Amino acid sequence: MNRFDILFKQKAARVLNIYTTAGYPTLESTVDTVTALTAAGADIIELGMPYSDPLADGTTIQESSQVALANGMTLETLFAQANAIRTQTDAPIILMGYLNQMLQYGTEAFLSQAQQSGIDGLIIPDLPMDIYVEDYEALFKQYEQGIAFLVTPETSAERIREADRLSTAFLYIVSKSNITGGSSGLDDGQLAYFKTLEEMNLETPKLIGFGIHDKVTFDTACQYGNGAIIGSAFIRHLGKGGSPKDFVSSIIG
Repeated sequence: MNRFDILFKQKAARVLNIYTTAGYPTLESTVDTVTALTAAGADIIELGMPYSDPLADGTTIQESSQVALANGMTLETLFAQANAIRTQTDAPIILMGYLNQMLQYGTEAFLSQAQQSGIDGLIIPDLPMDIYVEDYEALFKQYEQGIAFLVTPETSAERIREADRLSTAFLYIVSKSNITGGSSGLDDGQLAYFKTLEEMNLETPKLIGFGIHDKVTFDTACQYGNGAIIGSAFIRHLGKGGSPKDFVSSIIG
């Protein structure tokens, strides 16, 4: 049983996944940021792998990636930091990045290093499900790495069920077909989409992301999924010098 299985077995509702960019705001801040988040009550850490062309990310996370890269963040440094984090928390850690990063590192070497560093899974938005099944699924299983596939309001029912079947960490429910970073509330169309997913009786735990930025949106998302993902709002908070503890308290307090 992996850390995601343990978490969702113990806590089926109001799961808080916080995204933070590795190496932001400083190269050395990653370990302290993550451990402070988990100590404050974050259930899952989504650790962003800084990348020069982050297709699914909005301006806030793109800018944090540029800062992290300028700080000297590399995948080797990220894995070393993950090792240090793992000595201080048993919370699931999932890497969020892009296929080219894994390919450039070497797929098997990347997955092996992720396992050795205490990483529990990956979110790779530009990895098609059929390519995953054909080329990578066996390696992910070999190195005990979960995966979370994304579904959007435009995803067909057939592909939603396939994503549900293949996702071994959680199913990432994109609340709207857009990049990350929205700060408006959840509208009636989004709520109808969540209800449709609810009626499909999917088997994988569902976490809702994109546009979740405060207690109100978190609480609303939790009515339709097992929890929610917050990224850009936390990065903005960090950029202003805010503490991880204060942010988590503002969401779940």
